Amino acid sequence: MHDQQQSQQQSQSEQGAPQEPEAPDVRPLDGFTVGVTAARRAQELGTLLERRGAQVQHAPALRIVPLPDDTELLAVTQDLVDSAPDVVVATTAIGFRGWIEAAEGWGLGEALLGRLAGVELLARGPKVRGAIRAAGLTEKWSPASESMAEVLDRLLEEGVSGRRIALQLHGEPLPGFVEALRAGGAEVVGVPVYRWMPPEDIGPVDRLLDALTGGGLDAVTFTSAPAAASLLRRAEERGIREEVLAALRHEVLTVCVGPVTALPLQALDIPTLQPERFRLGPLVQVLCRELPGRVESLPVAGHRVEIRGHAVVVNGALRPVPPAGMALLRALARRPGWVVSRADLLRALPGAGRDEHAVETAMARLRVALGAPKLIQTVVKRGYRLSLDPHADTDKYGGE
Repeated sequence: MHDQQQSQQQSQSEQGAPQEPEAPDVRPLDGFTVGVTAARRAQELGTLLERRGAQVQHAPALRIVPLPDDTELLAVTQDLVDSAPDVVVATTAIGFRGWIEAAEGWGLGEALLGRLAGVELLARGPKVRGAIRAAGLTEKWSPASESMAEVLDRLLEEGVSGRRIALQLHGEPLPGFVEALRAGGAEVVGVPVYRWMPPEDIGPVDRLLDALTGGGLDAVTFTSAPAAASLLRRAEERGIREEVLAALRHEVLTVCVGPVTALPLQALDIPTLQPERFRLGPLVQVLCRELPGRVESLPVAGHRVEIRGHAVVVNGALRPVPPAGMALLRALARRPGWVVSRADLLRALPGAGRDEHAVETAMARLRVALGAPKLIQTVVKRGYRLSLDPHADTDKYGGE
């Protein structure tokens, strides 16, 4: 009886004992910094990224300038109302809506909608299709790829000789598209609904470029081809184009919302990724898959360690690390298990000068941030090493 009571007391004691808090789940983008160059829907994209753990650096690479009072747009609209085109190509939802709204402001809305209802109306993608239908119109055709190249192929296959084709421009001219139609014998009328312009405040773009070339970004996103072209144009103005290209080609993951957006980057041999569905949500999913997939899990001193952009995951727990500490850790991780001299680590520290004491100070802070001091071993008179254990079972978390 005494043994039974003792067993019950022991069981109750174990149940009442404080439990080690479980490490919170690490979100897919925890520890990574993502650049957002979008002007439109930037807040939506930033929110999607932050919910998944990313730090977001927002730098709109351009701004959209609507032209509701533009004399050129007014003249083109009046011309199309007076002399109906055979085909109208709508390229963007915001542009098509802006055109209709501008026409209504001039008292030409009803006349323009009447004209558009009687022509072959082509929509570049589902967003444009939605804008067309919201205006009470119906498109004749829309490509599955959202590609202007597919629109061009269809028109040329139909034959464009003698046809009048109105093309709603999307901020930048489409010289290849227009030239091909004119070479086929078409009359092409450009409809300049809005224009892309450089941002009024260039500071965020410059900071993004500095982060690109300085290792402060893990990925950068583009939602329009003009934004990509604008960012590279600014890099050229600052004389850092080659450094930016090198970062985009070899270090920073470049994700575009679709193949059209990627064209100016791919033309410069920049590898890009894009989702199968050309939307912000799938774009974020690409980042959630690709960025963690690039991180190697290292067995170090009985722990599992993942080195991310500005943080480290130790045994499934996120550990934010100061920039100096990350610089040291990356230098050690390039040769895990090997001793790295203080002199080499000093060179890895940004702005450290020649004082090796800076290495000791940064190393002490790094160990505190990691929460596991034995991850990094001091090798007397030689330097430091990451205590790599290649035979460890990384599915089991060890302790100090």
